[in-house]
Amino acid sequence: MSRNDTICAISTASGIGAIAVVRLSGMESHKIALHVFRKKNGNQLDINNIEANKAYFGEIFDPIPDDKPMIDEVLITFFKAPHSYTGEDSVEISCHGSVFVQQKILELLCVRGCRLAEPGEFSKRAFIYDKIDLAQAEAVADLIASQNEAEHRIAVNQLKGGFSNELRELRAQLVDLTSLLELELDFSEEDVEFADRTKLNDLLNKSMKHIKKLSDSFRMGNAIKNGIPVAIVGETNTGKSTLLNAILGEDRAIVSDIEGTTRDTIEETFNIEGTLYRFIDTAGIRETSETIEKIGIERTFKKIAEADIVIGLLDGTKPIKDIIKAWKDIVNRVNLLKQNLIIMVNKSDIMDAAKMFTLNDDYIDYMKSTYEKNIEKHGGYMTDEYCYSITGMDLYDIQGLLTFSYMSAKNPEDIENLKSSIRYRYTDMPHIDENAALVTNIRHFEALTHALESLQQVKNGMDNKLSADLLAQDLRQALYHIGSITGEVTNDEVLGNIFGRFCIGK
Repeated sequence: MSRNDTICAISTASGIGAIAVVRLSGMESHKIALHVFRKKNGNQLDINNIEANKAYFGEIFDPIPDDKPMIDEVLITFFKAPHSYTGEDSVEISCHGSVFVQQKILELLCVRGCRLAEPGEFSKRAFIYDKIDLAQAEAVADLIASQNEAEHRIAVNQLKGGFSNELRELRAQLVDLTSLLELELDFSEEDVEFADRTKLNDLLNKSMKHIKKLSDSFRMGNAIKNGIPVAIVGETNTGKSTLLNAILGEDRAIVSDIEGTTRDTIEETFNIEGTLYRFIDTAGIRETSETIEKIGIERTFKKIAEADIVIGLLDGTKPIKDIIKAWKDIVNRVNLLKQNLIIMVNKSDIMDAAKMFTLNDDYIDYMKSTYEKNIEKHGGYMTDEYCYSITGMDLYDIQGLLTFSYMSAKNPEDIENLKSSIRYRYTDMPHIDENAALVTNIRHFEALTHALESLQQVKNGMDNKLSADLLAQDLRQALYHIGSITGEVTNDEVLGNIFGRFCIGK
């Protein structure tokens, strides 16, 4: 990419539409645009009387033939550096959405000195001219690709610089520390410590906690971006495939009375009240010697571990002892302190109502005991404060989860109630604030992970009383990884990988 080139591209989606937008950016963009644009009435524009940020009505014409035929009526807007998206002089031409018109305008611009933009080159120039940092540039791509409210809100927050500001604050603290340590190197012969080791240790702990919080948010940020994973699990023939079809409103999974019909996982996304969920229908859990079905059941266990919400589906027509065994098998595979569990007793329309009372009491006692054991493993007790610190829920919230829900996968009202319950559980999950900085990008997650490893090396070095030069080296590594997220340190290969995924006109 040459900064001296003037680039052009169609910025709207390909195909036919009411309007399309053609963009130009570069030192010659105003001059080139004026070669092919004339106002419909009034004084003609020239390079000296253009008003920035003002839309002009006129025609795009072909200046080569003697009759200079009109190509299209357009609105054209000129932006002057540095007050533009790219930071350069730029132009936007709003024309009609005919494919021929769009291509003809590009042709005229290229004849006059433009070249076609590379993928993401407008955003790349915005990054180069310090209009946005690298994390914000990636947020542009996320914003364009967003498909639900939560994903949109996270992308907007990152585009506004929320995530970048946190990283800058963190990086500034580490820069100060590194400077003090490196200053010690200049006075190494005098055995002087400019960086108080107690304060250094406190700042390290604070920085590591901050980075870990950001990196831990990747699971949820990635889930929001690709869909909150919801695993539907249970024994064979409990109605898992019927439930998936009912949620989606289409026959996505095969439904049969034959046990073991679902041999592999089936995944589909579905939007509930502005949030994207990824529903996973799994193979039924049972003892089997059939090789392919065993592989499917192993994948079921894996999906349970990966899910943020687990719907445990039980067959209400089975004997009580079988239902109890089935729920215990599911509960014992769920991390109740990190995952949300919804136990649904299916086929309520044909089950014996008297079972409900016995099941409810047994389930509540079992779940209370299970929560207590899980929390005691962390060295705590069943108090409001400790429960909240571990699960994000107080005892009252947990009590609300210790109940069965009864349903029929064939009843539309029950399906709507389940969707509401799923949405409620997502809202109540700990550490979810879509306006806060959530990590949604694997590149950012890996950089934070490496930064945390480098800071741990600093901490280990301090414990072992290593010299300032070794500590400073690990601190510089942490700074490098954090700076690579926003682009304060980067290379052409990284930029190529990032902007190569953008559309041409962005």
